Amino acid sequence: MALAVVTASGTLPWVLFGVLGGALVDRWDRRRTMWVTDTARAVLLGSLAAAAALDMLSVPLLSGVAFLLALGGLFFDTAATAYLPDLLGRDPALLERANSRLRGAQTAASGFAGPPAGSALLALGRAVPLLADAVSFAVSASLVRSLPAVPRPTAGARESLLRQARAGASYVFGDRLLLGLALRPAVGNIAFLAVETVLALFAHERLGIGAFGFGLLLTAEAAGGLLGAGIASFLGRLLGTGTALTCTATIEGLAILGLAAAPNPYVAGLALAVCGAGMGATMVLGPSLRQTIVPAHLMGRVASTSRMLAMCAAPFGAFLGGWLATTYDLRTPLFAAAGLLLAMTAVTATMTTNRRVETALRNAASNGGPGRPDSADSLKESEPENLLQESEPESPLREGELESPLRENVPEPQQPTEVPVR
Repeated sequence: MALAVVTASGTLPWVLFGVLGGALVDRWDRRRTMWVTDTARAVLLGSLAAAAALDMLSVPLLSGVAFLLALGGLFFDTAATAYLPDLLGRDPALLERANSRLRGAQTAASGFAGPPAGSALLALGRAVPLLADAVSFAVSASLVRSLPAVPRPTAGARESLLRQARAGASYVFGDRLLLGLALRPAVGNIAFLAVETVLALFAHERLGIGAFGFGLLLTAEAAGGLLGAGIASFLGRLLGTGTALTCTATIEGLAILGLAAAPNPYVAGLALAVCGAGMGATMVLGPSLRQTIVPAHLMGRVASTSRMLAMCAAPFGAFLGGWLATTYDLRTPLFAAAGLLLAMTAVTATMTTNRRVETALRNAASNGGPGRPDSADSLKESEPENLLQESEPESPLREGELESPLRENVPEPQQPTEVPVR
């Protein structure tokens, strides 16, 4: 029960503040949003490490920290998604290359380096992994702060935060291509969480493998993810982005079907590797396309709306997997997940066709958005006042004026030659 409470606390910020967080990111300077939130998370984890060292951990403390860390993640991830096209421009090839490197780095860290490093640090004491994580966030904040500042995109007249948030959500649900790009990870999360819920038990009881063998299965999936992220751009050029996304989603569904029917661990490992490759390619092509076609001043809201749908869908997948495994058997959640993925692919295939993608790219080049003009008349935006807004060159403070700790001068935008690698 305690684990469920802490886990739920880590999901709650996306449910409560997902779209509003995107609206705030669109108001704030994105680079500063990232380093401020990473600094805050470093402090939180450092405090938690101190509590662990003093044997003062409790469920309320863990739940509160999990909530705040997830809230910081909401702002950081949304700002990072919006910052990348601000930094690199809207060239699809450049964005795909950058997202491929980011996805590859994330997969390598979480699938290969993270588990053994975490185990080794935990052997030194339960506060040590928390302290190491705090240091990693501090380093991240420092690196992000060293990135070039870019002008914050602005458009239109003032509106309330709620109206801006609603406008961003309407932008996603009102465009079939963006809606298709949002539905796939949302439905995919239901399917993959259903699989993840029973995978360890399935590996032990159906495939007859222990903890080491299960670790190898996860390693195979991570290796596939690295491969998929690496070849995503090639697939996009070969098939067209729309067709490539449909193919990778189909591959994921068929791979889960193969996992459900696997007669031995070797076939299961191959199925997970293929599934990981499909997921890796999808997670490069989908975000890159979205970053190319969505107007800069809407990017935070569009990204957070899509991510919120995926995060809100995840608990349903965990419940579905557990219920099917309890009611039927351990293979049933896998078959159900495969069917769900394939059905989702069929439904969204017409929403992400090459023709629709090409039209969106043309409209983005001329209007700044997928199929709709990017203007104050079509979607009025605020010129908001906020703590994280980039300022003009700093002037001396007037007597009695308080300076925000988050204000800083903005250097002239620089043209990057390389993308630091998430």
